[in-house]
Amino acid sequence: MSETTHTQSAAAQAMKMVEGYSVEHTGPGTPAGRYLRRFWQPVYHCADLKVGRPVPLKIMNEDFTLYRDENGVAHLTEARCPHRGTLLTSAWVEGEALRCFYHGWKFGPDGKCIEQPAEESSFIQRISLRMWPVREYLGLVFAYLGEGAPPAFPLYPPFERFNGLVEVDSYLRECNYYQNVENSLDMSHVGFVHADNKASFTGIGLGKALTAQESDWGVTYVFQRPDGRRRIQQFGMPNVFYMTALPTEPDIGWQESLFWWVPIDDERHMQFSLHRVPIQGEAAERFKERREKKRTTIDLAHQDVCKEILGGMMRLQDVDRDRVDLVRLQDDIAQVGQGIFASRNPEKLGRADIGLAMIRRIVKREIANLVEGRALKDWQRTQTIVPQVWALDSDGEKALATTEGEAVAEIIDIRPHVEVKIQMKGLHGALSAAK
Repeated sequence: MSETTHTQSAAAQAMKMVEGYSVEHTGPGTPAGRYLRRFWQPVYHCADLKVGRPVPLKIMNEDFTLYRDENGVAHLTEARCPHRGTLLTSAWVEGEALRCFYHGWKFGPDGKCIEQPAEESSFIQRISLRMWPVREYLGLVFAYLGEGAPPAFPLYPPFERFNGLVEVDSYLRECNYYQNVENSLDMSHVGFVHADNKASFTGIGLGKALTAQESDWGVTYVFQRPDGRRRIQQFGMPNVFYMTALPTEPDIGWQESLFWWVPIDDERHMQFSLHRVPIQGEAAERFKERREKKRTTIDLAHQDVCKEILGGMMRLQDVDRDRVDLVRLQDDIAQVGQGIFASRNPEKLGRADIGLAMIRRIVKREIANLVEGRALKDWQRTQTIVPQVWALDSDGEKALATTEGEAVAEIIDIRPHVEVKIQMKGLHGALSAAK
């Protein structure tokens, strides 16, 4: 059997093994939804959550209310008041508590009802809101949406303790999240989708030079050049990628990055990301000025431009590259071009698809084990599970995953303003009718 046929067979076997256990559908009670909810997920930007201003939040087809109390602490609770079902985004924040706009029922930070004004608090002991654990970390709000006690919160010290900047970023993509998950383990697309990037070259992602192995955290994905130098990327189950991102700044080169792909619903998802930028002093100030200028200069939503291109109304070559986030637009064209839900049955996989074949097998296996009551793998990232990459300006390797004593990185928001508007609308969602 050829390697190509073996890859196709393995992926097809994985799909068949748990037929009916969709990885794309993540609403409450769905197999993939139950699995994703077993892990801490980023759900919002800290900078967007203002004191005393509750916001609606849709994650994995489920509606919530997110608010920051008067002490600055973030809380996540149900979307609606249990009394008459009005939205708690209209509620008042009083200290740590939330008071419903409709009839003034008041709920403490533990979700317990502490006042029912019209009822003289006659049955408050029977009323409570469900609360979900929340933690703010490196500029992002993380939540645990599963049952029971949450697992230990995953930390990334190299993004905390170093002299430099941590860029906090995100975007909304209008297709199923799993297409972006699979794209992460598809290095061969770089030479075509991102062929204009300075890190791209003929043969990058050549199938015979790729390997993918299951790790203690997920998948270690390796591309080895003819000269022996390697680009090693680390996928963490179920939807995290620790990688060297393509250069977008001439002075920085590869960016050590963390990506999460989090469903809003089955047809849209968010990529939350952190980029580690080891730059200090005047160079850092100049860098921040360029980034801030870019936030305003990019005034075309890549989602809208993608629709024009896929609809045959324009070509990528027609786009003003200063006014759009080019890398995201390129990936939009490829991934949204697969359809909102990629059809995998007619695929003709090759040797270069070894990474996505590997992740399909693992994800399907774990979801099947969850549904059928078997033991799940306890995924853990050790200190050795880090990315590696060759230096762009020398024959050596770029130093990655290092900490620098007690240094504390400065966090900066780099999202283009046009992107912030789109993703806020998406995350705030169209709330479902009261049940």
